[in-house]
Amino acid sequence: MSTTAKKKNKRTCDRIKAVIAYDDGYSYAEIARILLLDDETIRRHIDGYLQHKKLTTENGGSISKLAKDESLKLLAHLDKTIYLHVKDICIYVEKTYQKTYSVSGMTKWLLKNNFCHKKPHGVPAKADEQKQKAFIETYEALKAASTKAEPICFGDSVHSQHQTQAVYGWIRKGVRKAVKMTACQKRVNIIAT
Repeated sequence: MSTTAKKKNKRTCDRIKAVIAYDDGYSYAEIARILLLDDETIRRHIDGYLQHKKLTTENGGSISKLAKDESLKLLAHLDKTIYLHVKDICIYVEKTYQKTYSVSGMTKWLLKNNFCHKKPHGVPAKADEQKQKAFIETYEALKAASTKAEPICFGDSVHSQHQTQAVYGWIRKGVRKAVKMTACQKRVNIIAT
């Protein structure tokens, strides 16, 4: 049985336990405490049963509010722009496509489209990708030409105070998003070899 199936089964069991406990006279708060869930979840489980005889977690889902071309455009936009909060993506979608999403609805859309909330990969603001590739080629050639008795040493510096800090944003899974980082060292620089 997959992890997802186990989670669904546990949620179904929680629904059934909540309904049985409610039928036995327990309050929402008591059931929530027993099942280690919040009062609102217990209320939803019991109301779902009383109104629709619902005991499973299956909702059937809903059709996306965005058309296929709008979804593709939003995906392209999200690949270029990092949003820290889902509510900001909701605002963008409403302004751009005149479609309203709740935060939970947009979060589900993001997860369905393979996004996750993670930090971008910081790279120096002045980094030159071509020069880095050239250095790697030179270094690989040097490494191949040197012997074990001839070590290759590197020098590096340490800055005791570094001002930039990457924060989490919505980025597609498997994508390593680079964000240029600038530094502001106000203290001692230590150089070592």
